[in-house]
Amino acid sequence: MRNDHYDFIIIGSGMGGGTVAYALRESGARILLLERGDYLPQETQNWQVEAVFAQNRYKTTEQWIDAGSGDAFKPGVHYYVGGNTKVYGACLPRFRSEDFEALEHEGGTAPAWPISYEELQPYYALAERLFFVHGEAGEDPCEPRRARPYPFPALPQEPTIAALCDKLRQQGLRPYSLPIAVDWREGGRCIRCMTCDGFPCKLHAKGDAEICLVQPALRQDSVELWTNTQALRILTDASGKRATAVEVERKGAKQTLHGDRIIVACGAVNSAALLLRSANSAHPNGLANSSDMLGRNYMMHNNTALTAIDPRQTNPTVFQKTVGINDYYFGDDDFPFPMGNIQALGKLQAGMLSAAVPGLPKSLLRGMARRSIDWWVMSEDLPDPENRVTLGANGELRVHWQPNNRMAHRELARRAARMMRATGYPLVFTQTLGIETNSHQCGTARFGDEPATSVLDSFCKAHELDNLYVVDSSFFPSSTAMNPALTICAQALRVADHLLGKELLA
Repeated sequence: MRNDHYDFIIIGSGMGGGTVAYALRESGARILLLERGDYLPQETQNWQVEAVFAQNRYKTTEQWIDAGSGDAFKPGVHYYVGGNTKVYGACLPRFRSEDFEALEHEGGTAPAWPISYEELQPYYALAERLFFVHGEAGEDPCEPRRARPYPFPALPQEPTIAALCDKLRQQGLRPYSLPIAVDWREGGRCIRCMTCDGFPCKLHAKGDAEICLVQPALRQDSVELWTNTQALRILTDASGKRATAVEVERKGAKQTLHGDRIIVACGAVNSAALLLRSANSAHPNGLANSSDMLGRNYMMHNNTALTAIDPRQTNPTVFQKTVGINDYYFGDDDFPFPMGNIQALGKLQAGMLSAAVPGLPKSLLRGMARRSIDWWVMSEDLPDPENRVTLGANGELRVHWQPNNRMAHRELARRAARMMRATGYPLVFTQTLGIETNSHQCGTARFGDEPATSVLDSFCKAHELDNLYVVDSSFFPSSTAMNPALTICAQALRVADHLLGKELLA
């Protein structure tokens, strides 16, 4: 066998690619995992607000183009072993069972998925165990059926948050414990610090794809990782039915790596771009794109950051990201359409405000941060074929995105502000985020049963190729209003069982 030939080449080491590498690790197959970045260093700056938020030390320096305005922007993506999970908030919820069905919104219809929640449910359970998720079944008012409890009990609420939850219950709301992936097990590494959500973990105590997936996979001699290696194109045979190789750039030189099966997991924008760059005579519009759906239906959630302040009291909470509100997920009596999810953010610090609102006196920002409770308000971004990823004349990434379903999001933000005022926080500030806040990007290679309207089948295999798979959030037909990482992992585990010819979990 040629030295550059592998049974599986996996492009991307984040939640999707890392999961497949982990799940295949004991198969005996020769596996190559490619990562365009390097390992994120454990260093003092991991926990420095100035370094992480003002200097953007860990974000990519590349720029994408907002096709609507023509302006360049720096996307919220991180190229490291483990991908964006190195800095995510480690909130790992399951999608609702209704999210897998056609769901009417005020702004349109979220389409049905080609698989049901029940098909994914056992893989959700396996993913929760892999990431030592802490939670409490039965609290979330719209949670789907569970066959077993969470692997670990919910993280305890600190006194200010516990008192807030009591006041929310007095309003008739049902706050629930967020499912969080940190190593708070007996003897675990987590110290419940203020530098978790949005920061790299200096202690490797966050349940991220490097720690939970890639490192265990690399303990097998048959699994190899190449860092600082960017995939440029995927090559096919003359018929276009089989992917045969990946052209990469490594250490300033190009080389071609051959594989029996190619797994793409670069993130929804970069995966679409890679397949578009891979156009050839058999696939003139991009690899696996005879449907013209590749790159289309780009989604990234409607997001608003909400900060509520009571000038009369401080909030000494350290680890704040422990509570969520789902009472409005499917609407209420006054707005009978889905609105979305409200979840606590990691505790706001003054330096974060300085980066978001430059020009205000630091003493004022410090005072605000000491007195705030902070939330992330998230609503569904509906698929629109005109919201898409394309390549410019020079190969630059162009993102065409116009937000939709905004009325539902405004209604949710109003309810979030109202609930905080009713608990005694009279000052409420909101900031709705734009195209650059794309950590939940999805949808650019949707899966489905009909090749004319989708790119992938229900096991994330390209309809037009026998051995090409896409296992990041590109496959999502809808964005739902939940963090996507656990669903990426669960489907990747399901795909891996399919690749191994194993009986699917039930």
